[in-house]
Formats: sequence, C-alpha cells, structure tokens
Amino acid sequence: MKKPRIKLTQVQLAELDVLKEDLECSATELKRVQAILLIDCESTCQFIKTLTGYKKKYASALRQKYLKRGILALKDKKRPQKNLLTKNQREQIIKMLTTVLPSAFGFESAHWTTSILARIIKEQYGVQYKSKTSLYIIFKEAKFTYHKPDKQYKNRKQDTINIWIKNQKPVIQKALKDEKNVVLVADEMMLSTQTTTQKIWLPQGKFPKIDVSSQRKVRCIYGFLNVKTGREHAFKAMGANSYESCKALKEIGNFYKDYKIILIWDNASWHKSAEIKDFLAKTKHSFHLINFPPYSPDLNPQEHVWKAGRSNITHNHFIDDIDKATDRFIEYLNNQIFDYKFL
Repeated sequence: MKKPRIKLTQVQLAELDVLKEDLECSATELKRVQAILLIDCESTCQFIKTLTGYKKKYASALRQKYLKRGILALKDKKRPQKNLLTKNQREQIIKMLTTVLPSAFGFESAHWTTSILARIIKEQYGVQYKSKTSLYIIFKEAKFTYHKPDKQYKNRKQDTINIWIKNQKPVIQKALKDEKNVVLVADEMMLSTQTTTQKIWLPQGKFPKIDVSSQRKVRCIYGFLNVKTGREHAFKAMGANSYESCKALKEIGNFYKDYKIILIWDNASWHKSAEIKDFLAKTKHSFHLINFPPYSPDLNPQEHVWKAGRSNITHNHFIDDIDKATDRFIEYLNNQIFDYKFL
C-alpha cells in the first residue's frame, strides 16, 4: 500500500503565499507555486494540466525541489540586484529587529511586519524598496520566519499546561513503548449544512459561486487518532453528549479489545459525567482516560485531522444531504494516515 503524501506545513504554505502575493512574482513562478499547491491538495492530472500547463509528474518534481531547496527553487534565475542599503546599515537593521520591538519607534504593535520595517528604513535611511522581496530577505537574514499568529483562549494558563506536559509526557511515552497499550487522542466536531469556503486557484476572470443552504442541519463526528500509527477512527453521532460518548467508547473498545487503551481528550462535561464513570466501571474493555489541560486544543493532533477533513471534503461544497456528507467525511478520515507529532 502506497504511503500517503505528507502535507505541507503551515510555515511552508505561508512561504508559498508570500511568493504568490509578491508584486514582482513572474507568471512562471506563480505557475510553479500553483502546481505545488495542487499536488498538495491531491488534484487530478487533468486539473493540474488545465491550470498550470504542467504534467503531474513535473509538478511532483517541483514539489520535491521545493522541499529540498526551499523557496529559491521556485524562483526564476535573475541577475543579482544592487543593494540599496550598505552592509553596515543592513547590520544595524538586523540588530534592531532582534533587540527591540516596533513600539520603540512609536508603532502600536508588538510584532514586526513588512510595512513597519519599510517605513522605518525609509525614515531612518531614506531608502524605499519597490517590492517586499528585499524586506523578506532582511527578515530572513535576521533569522525571522513568516507566521500567521495562532489564536488562543484568553483564559489559557501556560503554567498549568507546562505542568500537565511535565507530568503526563513520561506516562504517555511509557505507554507508547508497551506493545500491549494503544494511545489515542480524541475529540468531537460538528458538521453542518452551512457552506464553508476557502481560497482556490482559478484562471483569471473566473468567479465561481457555490450554492448555500438556508436550512442548518447538524451531525456530530467522534474522532480517535492512534498517535503511533496515524490511523483515524471516526464515528457519526447525533450530538456530543454522555450517551453518544459511551457509544463511541464502546466502538473503540471493540476495535482495540486486546489492548489497554490510553485515551486523551478535553474537559467537556460529558467526558467526565456519571454516565461515563458508570460505563468505565462496567465495560469489559481496559480504559485509562486522561484529560487535556483546559483551553489547550493546540496540544491535540485530532484538531489537525478535522482541518484536513474540512479542507479536502466540505470546504467549497454545497451540502444537501447532511448524512451523506458526514459519511463521506468519515470515509475520507478513516482511509488516511495522519502522521502528526504528539508531545
């Protein structure tokens, strides 16, 4: 069985996004970025050929070059441009980036952006770059990386999370080494008929429209990810509650009936209810449940599984039959390998 291709990371996707938004990005460079993104989305040979003019084999080779050599592998070979800043000035700017924040120059920002850096360079040195590429190079020389800030809960307590990791990591690592144990992370998601969208590549002048539903029907999906094998076990439910949670635990117990199941999930009230405790007391299966620390969904790899499912199955699709859509979503998840790192 062919091993599924590992998806590009968020950092790599952001890097490609920067190149395609660059005003000086050539048509050829743009096609290379498109080809790599289409390969990452597992598009068909014909679709890749239609949008880029490249065969799938060539697009795959481009992806490999990018993974090995980085963004420079996608750029046209150009004559080196003369720097507008002197070497000493560039060193001063790099030192500034690594030692002070924009607030030191009167900006109401705790993070550096290309627009802020461009303004400071113009004000301090009288130099104005025509494109953002030169600014990206300065950031790279300062060992900065391009990131979209992650969201986190206001009530998140990092000290509590650090203590949880310190205490639970040895327990989980020990369980992973025991062949009689299986370690699962779990979560629930709600799938609705409300249409969701994401950006896609299209020929210039094409403006697609996607039907949306005026009615909102919802189904719940329980997901259990085996952190050692990357295998997903997803089940459809009518909602997230104690009753459905017990049903899901029974299903996963039957699948791993010869193992001790170490299950890590969040602090939802139905995960710690009297019904769950009663189920654990009576079941023939061996469970050891661990709760993630509060407000820490980023620790749970199952969150990335949901994102992959939405991106590949439901985004930009009109959902007429919620049950058929849920079944298709579950089928996709249960036939993929998700190689996400845990702790």
